[in-house]
Amino acid sequence: MVNTFSNIGVFLLATLGILYLFAVLMRFLLQLARADFYNPISQGIVKVTNPLLLPLRKVIPGLLGIDMASLVLALLVGLVMIIGCGLLAGAGLFNPLAALLWSLIGCTMTVIAIVFVGMLISIIFSWIAPHSSHPALMLLRQVLEPFCAPVRKLIPPLGMIDISPIFVFILLTVADKLLFGFAQMANMPAFVYSLFWHIPGF
Repeated sequence: MVNTFSNIGVFLLATLGILYLFAVLMRFLLQLARADFYNPISQGIVKVTNPLLLPLRKVIPGLLGIDMASLVLALLVGLVMIIGCGLLAGAGLFNPLAALLWSLIGCTMTVIAIVFVGMLISIIFSWIAPHSSHPALMLLRQVLEPFCAPVRKLIPPLGMIDISPIFVFILLTVADKLLFGFAQMANMPAFVYSLFWHIPGF
């Protein structure tokens, strides 16, 4: 019975944690892309993240246009997930510095997974609803632009076909594999690795 409650506790903390981490990382990506903050989805993300983010912004200023407070909050959320789930699972108290490094790796993997899945969704809807003005699709395009634009400059479209997403997928996959290697070098437990999102199939 104790194990059952522990498993439920890990499931709830991991699920709520990754959902909130997603919101924080999306807040960071929205800021990075200078996306439309009047979009209703943007407004929802802002409302969810503001209670913890605004106090951090008072002590952590931005740097070169980058919302450092969002990054710090994401690392802290990952840290709480790792330490909390470790305690609930009976793994004991992880070294805070090691857990912080694992959180950095996990948050980066999660960003890669968000961009990867977002690009898949964007490509699918570009075929079935190319002129859609749905708020979610419009916001998704804005968030993906900082990742696609540099590749698009190097690899121009072939006629009417934009092949740059193929190379973005390749780069994201390589980055995910490198992070997996870093996770192994940092002795990141498989249990901790599984708390974060990854590219599907990895």
